[in-house]
Amino acid sequence: MLLSIDWDAFSGTRELVFDAPIWGTRDREEDRLDAWTARVRKRGGDAWTALEADFPLYPGWEALRAYACVPAFVTLSHADAWRWLERYPGLDVLNIDSHHDLGSRSGDPARVRPGNWAGLGLARGLIRTVTTLYPDWHADLPVAEGHDLDRTRGEIRDLLPPALLDRVTLTRQARPGAALPDPARVTSVLLVQSPAWTNPAHDTAFSELACTLNAAPIVPPLNRS
Repeated sequence: MLLSIDWDAFSGTRELVFDAPIWGTRDREEDRLDAWTARVRKRGGDAWTALEADFPLYPGWEALRAYACVPAFVTLSHADAWRWLERYPGLDVLNIDSHHDLGSRSGDPARVRPGNWAGLGLARGLIRTVTTLYPDWHADLPVAEGHDLDRTRGEIRDLLPPALLDRVTLTRQARPGAALPDPARVTSVLLVQSPAWTNPAHDTAFSELACTLNAAPIVPPLNRS
């Protein structure tokens, strides 16, 4: 199996933070840095530390160090995921993520983007099955995808045909670090920064994890810290 890790599963948000990108954002250059600078100024600060109350680094990511023995890659965006999938085609994928990435109602549905790479991978034979593992903290955010899994399953019925839906599983961690596969079962790991969605203050932890995993870069991540 393949293990995909989106950093936004750990670099997240509190409830009722209305400018949080988890609820919806584009993935443009300005979304990756300028939008975060604007959030700092909105909170009256002049450093990334002003974001910590609303955009914490949730625990559980430390458990990913267990995959240091597995071939690993790091990249900027899940739009780059196909370069990884093409190395290991036709396997089951476990995606630890705040979003299912199975499809979206905006943009070109045929172009690989952060929000549809997994759905297109299923449709084009690069992925056998995909399981989205939402982080445990989604249980406390009623409007997060991973809060109400039945609601989210209903939403994806409009995005994928029935034959592909049968190859999709949505689940959520019961606690930080839970439900991770045995490293012996994992063929490769992909670590994705997703800077439009993740707090720049957490770039150092992200880089340290990538270093621990000895992850080879596909597209070099940003260092905004």
